[in-house]
Amino acid sequence: MTWQLAALFLFGGSTVLLFLGMPVAFSFLVINVLGALLYLGGEPGLGQLVRNGSASVTSFSLTPIPLFILMGEVLFHTGVAMKVIDGIERLIRAVPGRLAVVAVVAGTVFSAISGSTIATTAMLGSLLMPMMLQRGYKPTMACGPIMAIGAVDMLIPPSAITVLLGSLSGISISKLLIGGITPGFILSLIFIGYIVVRATLNPKSAPNSELQPYYGWARFTPFLVYVLPLAAIFIVVVGSMLAGWATPTESAALGALASILITVLYRALTPRKLFDALKGTMVISAMILFIILGAATFSQILSFSGATNGLVQLITGTGLSTTAIIACMLLLLIFLGLFIEQISMMMITLPVFMPIVNQLGVDQVWFGIMYLICMQLGLLLPPHGMLLMTMRGVAPPEVSMADIFRAVTPYVLITLVLLAAIFYWPAIATWLPARFG
Repeated sequence: MTWQLAALFLFGGSTVLLFLGMPVAFSFLVINVLGALLYLGGEPGLGQLVRNGSASVTSFSLTPIPLFILMGEVLFHTGVAMKVIDGIERLIRAVPGRLAVVAVVAGTVFSAISGSTIATTAMLGSLLMPMMLQRGYKPTMACGPIMAIGAVDMLIPPSAITVLLGSLSGISISKLLIGGITPGFILSLIFIGYIVVRATLNPKSAPNSELQPYYGWARFTPFLVYVLPLAAIFIVVVGSMLAGWATPTESAALGALASILITVLYRALTPRKLFDALKGTMVISAMILFIILGAATFSQILSFSGATNGLVQLITGTGLSTTAIIACMLLLLIFLGLFIEQISMMMITLPVFMPIVNQLGVDQVWFGIMYLICMQLGLLLPPHGMLLMTMRGVAPPEVSMADIFRAVTPYVLITLVLLAAIFYWPAIATWLPARFG
């Protein structure tokens, strides 16, 4: 069988199964079993499949994933994370589009303590959306910032998806985590600037409302008591990596320990809530590890079949410049984001993309950060963006799907501009990990 037929079978088969609605892990498991029988020597190939899967999920580099997830689960189940909104709302006062700005700032704080984009979006949407609509905000002004900042969670560490990308691609996990800090905070600042300008030009979209007055320490106490301690978790996780004191696994362990200690100090952690947090961590981690199991074998079968080498030679032999090839990869990722979710995107593209990146001598961290931004866009792109569906689930009935699509459009354009800036000025993404990674 030629490599072209092998590529068609492996990529086409997995894609068809995904579109038929089969879960990601099972789609690739079916293709892996068939591929092992065809390309790895029948029954011995199945044994090799089992050994590959076992080796892939027992890798020490994956340890940060459950630890990062545990951080967010503990803070969300105990309700401590929700105190952040009150602390930030009391602090931010005379600003156009104040509640939308509060959503972005609170979402940025949640991004620094949680690795779940969906959890951030769902919590902000359920708490702030009704409040904004009640105060006269247009639906597009109310839900747009919440979805946009939820997607930024993917860039700012701790981020489980970043650890997964580093593990599947071979890119340094610590450098990927550090590299996402600058683009993530840049996006947050630009979002705030856009909200303020839009609310100033069109006050009816985000009308100012009378605020409950807080004086003296009553205004600053929630910020000092809740926001700063939670921000300290981000400093523990990232600072330990920047200083070179801890590996990603060790910094994740420190972050999980800090999250548990803080909730204990607040007297918010009960045995039942700890059990719920551990159960949530186990479910999400098991799903991710099951997917990794399929991804490792899929990459090896692609290599044995000759499809990887054939595709790499085909693409690098087109005569296109390195810049043009990377641009085409990013455009393909954005296109795929219209139809499939992020983990499926990684499993389909990384086995081909990374050999090309390595052969062309492209900076892996630079490419990895742009890859993350493309996946972030996939969360926001109609019609199947995961955060669009999340917002639809928590938004009041009067908010239509058309409102959600319109709301997210400006933030998608802003993110595309940042992606282009990183493409032309790689230092935006690479300076920090080169300096500290």
